[in-house]
Amino acid sequence: MLRISKLTDYGTLILAQLALEKEGIYSAHQVAESTHLARPTVSKLLKALSQAGLVTSQRGAQGGYTLARPPEEISAAQIIDALEGPVAITECSSEHGLCNLESFCQVGSAWQRINIKIRKALEEVSLTDLQQSTQSTTQQNFTHPLNRRNKLS
Repeated sequence: MLRISKLTDYGTLILAQLALEKEGIYSAHQVAESTHLARPTVSKLLKALSQAGLVTSQRGAQGGYTLARPPEEISAAQIIDALEGPVAITECSSEHGLCNLESFCQVGSAWQRINIKIRKALEEVSLTDLQQSTQSTTQQNFTHPLNRRNKLS
């Protein structure tokens, strides 16, 4: 079964939450509160997302996190790459495939073509697209906690 990990799902939720507010810097604590995720999990994911260049961090008393670029410029593929590594549905479709049967395999090239199509589909879905499918439901059922907080300059 092809499935993203819970951490990738949570990381996407964190990015979507940061994208709801266009301005402001938010602490890991604020993000954890607004997403209902444990603070250590949020901190771990924010660190990985920062290392991947999807969020920027600012240290200090007024520090926190923001998206590194607009949500329409962050793709689902980039999110998965940041938290799980490149999409590879089989060993031979990974960048450094180590399959011992690759030289004999009659289906490897088909899996590689499938992998390329999955990758392209993920590249075409932006963080904005991911938000739009759930945003109306979220807005009806949940008042965004970051809206109630003072933004840090």
